[in-house]
Amino acid sequence: MLLRETGERPVLRATGRYFTVLGVIAAVAVVTALVATGIGPVKVPVGEVTRILANHLSGGAGTESTSDLVVWRFRFPRVLMAAVVGAGLALAGAVAQSVVRNPVADPHLLGLSSGASVGAVLVLTSGTAILGAVTLPAAAFLGSAFAMAVVLMLARQGGRLQPLRLVLVGVVCAHLFSGVTSFLLAQANNTAAQQQIIFWLLGGLSGTQWTTLPVPAIVVVVAFAALLARARQLNVLVLGDDACAALGIPAGGLRRQLLVLATLLTGTVVAVSGGIGFVGLIIGHVARMLVGADHRRALPVTAGLGAIFLMWSDVLARTVISPAELPIGVVTAFLGVPLFLLVMRSRGHRLETSA
Repeated sequence: MLLRETGERPVLRATGRYFTVLGVIAAVAVVTALVATGIGPVKVPVGEVTRILANHLSGGAGTESTSDLVVWRFRFPRVLMAAVVGAGLALAGAVAQSVVRNPVADPHLLGLSSGASVGAVLVLTSGTAILGAVTLPAAAFLGSAFAMAVVLMLARQGGRLQPLRLVLVGVVCAHLFSGVTSFLLAQANNTAAQQQIIFWLLGGLSGTQWTTLPVPAIVVVVAFAALLARARQLNVLVLGDDACAALGIPAGGLRRQLLVLATLLTGTVVAVSGGIGFVGLIIGHVARMLVGADHRRALPVTAGLGAIFLMWSDVLARTVISPAELPIGVVTAFLGVPLFLLVMRSRGHRLETSA
């Protein structure tokens, strides 16, 4: 009995710590959303932001005031989009790191973001609008899916996906797709189109509207649920193919499923935000530092931290050189590099690729 109680106490402490961390992250995310919505050229106090949002969310009619217009029509959808994109990129990065067993893996490393950029730039340079407003997002998603298909096809060896080979093929394909993007950019004769392409490649949320929010939000929620359902299997996959075989888990099939989910996340959020780096690279590490490597706990924390990180990054992007706006990818790079180095130093992580 004593042994059982002694063994249960660490589990109870770990569970309590997890729910405490999750509760704090949820509270910080809510406060961040309210504060971020009020920050900008037209400053709106948090109390007024709360009142305006409560009025609209409860079905009340909006007013014609400047604060109401700024908060509800422009800022709040953008803040929510930042949260959705941040959560999606963080989840995609955490999954990529676990699937290929590489601590520096992220959607960029596997070529997903570069493939999405090719699709988007093709639309921007050609002026094609076959699907109207959704042409650009659709092209970015198809580009990401094509990149993943190429990487999976080339990474197979003996009918199996090898993690090391997957990383190497992803890096090569990422460079190839980046070269294609640069070629298309150099061939563009329209200066305005070139500027739009460069800004999109560096990421931005300035065009966010309520109509653009539902699709990425639904995709991120559905993909998150699918990843949680596979969290136990993902824990085993990190241990290697032999561990999967011992437990009757098809490692190759599971790895493909997880990479498809990562592609879905990356293609969808990159389609509406452009190329935003470092979110997928660093957030998963921070989450594992807080709650451990168990994906049943790490994935929810990863999503929350990613949302908070990108909401604040977006605030900096639209205020640092106001009234002009920085590409959000520039902000995440300035924040991400020192944070990543700090995390690696504190964890004593050796950046080695596991075969």
